[in-house]
Amino acid sequence: MNLGEVVSALNDFASLSLAESWDNVGLLVEPSPPHTVNTLFLTNDLTEEVMEEAVQKAADLILSYHPPIFTPLKRVTWKTWKERLVVQALEHRIGIYSPHTAYDAIPHGQSCTVFSGACTSIPLHPSTAPSYPAEGTHRVEFCADNNEHLDTVLSKIKGIQEISCLSTLPARVEGEEQTRVSLSCSQKALLEVVALLSQNSLLYHKTEILVLQKPLLPHTGMGRLCTLSEPVSLSDIIKRIKSHLKLPHVRLAVGTGKTLESPVKKAALCAGSGSSVLKGMEADLYLTGEMSHHDVLDAVANGISVILCEHSNTERGFLLELRDMLAIHLQNKINIIVSEKDRDPLQVA
Repeated sequence: MNLGEVVSALNDFASLSLAESWDNVGLLVEPSPPHTVNTLFLTNDLTEEVMEEAVQKAADLILSYHPPIFTPLKRVTWKTWKERLVVQALEHRIGIYSPHTAYDAIPHGQSCTVFSGACTSIPLHPSTAPSYPAEGTHRVEFCADNNEHLDTVLSKIKGIQEISCLSTLPARVEGEEQTRVSLSCSQKALLEVVALLSQNSLLYHKTEILVLQKPLLPHTGMGRLCTLSEPVSLSDIIKRIKSHLKLPHVRLAVGTGKTLESPVKKAALCAGSGSSVLKGMEADLYLTGEMSHHDVLDAVANGISVILCEHSNTERGFLLELRDMLAIHLQNKINIIVSEKDRDPLQVA
């Protein structure tokens, strides 16, 4: 497959519109065209050791969950390790693609693989559709007498930019024949519309302004709240997590008033760094890679236990499932391999 086809398919698999606004996702490094992708190389973190492995395995495109280019690069030299990644990628004609938080949001995405057990789950922060149901962010509606003054007002409204879906319908208000005007507009245009209508108090007092909300996407969003089919003790949950993530150790903070034998019915999960996603959520347990010290203290004070597994340990297991899902999505047209050198930089000494 050519690079454009692969990137398009990856975007279809997980829309980049689901990524957080602060993120840097998509195709980050593009070799000069034409570029054919025979081997797709999956990694959680693109380090120099992983890049060397990708070169040895003749990768044509690297899918790195974490974007190796996040803050802007002012130059591309051999001086820093992230610059060297770009140099090596271009020299060996390897593209780099990063989905990051787009994979956090999709159904059966990153956070769904952190915990294994019989449970039902819903997103902690549901994602919304990329666009509003209609053009614009607000709908304005008002009624007026069907006269020359209304024609003048409508003419002025049509002169405002970012106005859409302007329509007029006959209406009966308090026994009088009137015209109901409806329009969609942007936040900027709304100010101009309100200023225009406020020049006529009769029109203005009959005006309704509705906020258009983007619809929620089912089963899509950041983090997951898992409700277990049967309560499980905190000590058993720890054993399950260590077995599932293949970790010899996890970090634990037991909630105030709780013990290792306390039952866990609801667990809030977030792969990677979970402070902002988990904060304020009602659950028996927070399970994530890392949290700030003060957020752990807040959770414990509220009787919520916290299990931390280190940042990328909660993400890396998704790669094996991703390999199988992408093989189907790409119709087995390319070879997909998972890095063997990719690992969390932290270990217990």
